[in-house]
Amino acid sequence: MNEAGFRSFMGRALSLAREAAAAGEVPVGALVVKDGQVIAQGRNGPRESHDPTAHAEILAIRRAAKRLGDERLTGCDLWVTLEPCAMCAGAISHARIARLYYAASDPKGGAVEHGARIFDQPQCLHRPQVYSGMSEAEAAALLRDFFRERR
Repeated sequence: MNEAGFRSFMGRALSLAREAAAAGEVPVGALVVKDGQVIAQGRNGPRESHDPTAHAEILAIRRAAKRLGDERLTGCDLWVTLEPCAMCAGAISHARIARLYYAASDPKGGAVEHGARIFDQPQCLHRPQVYSGMSEAEAAALLRDFFRERR
């Protein structure tokens, strides 16, 4: 993580999460980055698209694959504001994402360090390098505020 030239893209992912919240979606944003350039992005959209698979990570991965013309996102990084669920972790593995960066942990629905721990399973086809906790407080506050306003 202390590599020369390391740049965090979490701020941009958090902006996408705020856009999701403004649209009434759970505030999660994601970016796919290759060679230091954002090639695709997504924000949660299951409610507005009536698609339970329209998680920020899935949308960003789909767009990146289309842009690169390849279902394998070899050498790409995924930046996301919340620990991916089992569906998204599976997609990350199948897409061959090199590095996963996520902000807030998700003890209820996460599947990287919690729950199913997809990347730890012997059946997992590909395991990205995982880094967590960047901008965790800000991402967690966005989620807390979003759900508090709906109670």
